[in-house]
Amino acid sequence: MKLNKVFSLGMTLATALAFTACGNNDANNDAETKNETASTETTDGNTSLDKLTVQFVPSREPDEIITATEPLKDMLKDELAKVGYDVEDVDISVGTSYEATGEAMSAGTVDVGFIPGGTYVTYDDGVDVILTATRDGLSVDSDDPKEWNDKAPIENIDEQVTFYRALVLAGPSEKGKALAEKVNNGEELTWEELNELNWAIMGPTSSAGYLYPSLWMKDKFDHTISDLSNAVQADSYASSFSRLATGQVDALVTYADARLDYAEQWQGEFGGANDIFDDVQVIGVTDKIMNDTISVSKTSEKMTPEFIEALQNAFINIGKTDEGKEVIAIYTHKGYEKANPADYDAEREAQKLARDAN
Repeated sequence: MKLNKVFSLGMTLATALAFTACGNNDANNDAETKNETASTETTDGNTSLDKLTVQFVPSREPDEIITATEPLKDMLKDELAKVGYDVEDVDISVGTSYEATGEAMSAGTVDVGFIPGGTYVTYDDGVDVILTATRDGLSVDSDDPKEWNDKAPIENIDEQVTFYRALVLAGPSEKGKALAEKVNNGEELTWEELNELNWAIMGPTSSAGYLYPSLWMKDKFDHTISDLSNAVQADSYASSFSRLATGQVDALVTYADARLDYAEQWQGEFGGANDIFDDVQVIGVTDKIMNDTISVSKTSEKMTPEFIEALQNAFINIGKTDEGKEVIAIYTHKGYEKANPADYDAEREAQKLARDAN
């Protein structure tokens, strides 16, 4: 999902940076709007809940999200009823910002949030992750850059995964080719060699275009992107690839399937001499970047272990139906798997790196 890539990609850190600045209305109506928590048992033995509040982050136009997710209300009611919960009203809204949704969940005024990993780890004192979204996988998934080059071109596959990676790519310049050759010969790169390159990077809020490549550099060389002598911030990944094709930069950082997205433009609009998988080689592979989450409020009294399990099963089942897939496609989610908070430890490191840089 390109939303996840560039978004997951870019918006996650904005959450961390704006954490203290979000005294917003969504979270501060605690006394008035904290969700009704009374539950009663119905005649059929089901537990009755007056209201379940679900909020999406504003990754797209709010009206578009509200319209697309309207069918989710009845789907969720139906699935929860099957496992013992009769919900009278499912209220769906869109937060005014990523921070607003995180604050509202922490305050207990929102029960369930569709939020990126960065929002979850920033607010995990008051938020629990219960599901991770899935996406189509790639034909290569390895932390060895040579394998990505040996098995090129990569392709999308039907297998669903809960993560993606960022890649460090070298272009067709003399310096870029030299480092790609070293990698393909099984030789280790040095920081001095990386620092001699001209780089195209994204802004410091981008997961694939800055944060995770910085973590890779920190792990391998005890340096980060901010230590590079010659790095220019591009306004888009397309701009980065265009500069790589013309030799203005020797290397760039991006999400793993970006070469698939820009394959046609590479030899056309960008002026690349050869196929993009021949001209652009992998010299570094980052840790896994986890997909978006469905998370729940720790302070909502509804969120018993039993109800959380019911929610997990409900959303998983919804994601398996054609109607459900159509709804969650608004976030380019393909389905859901039960989440493990430890899977987001790399995201915690990324957010810490961002905070320390500011």
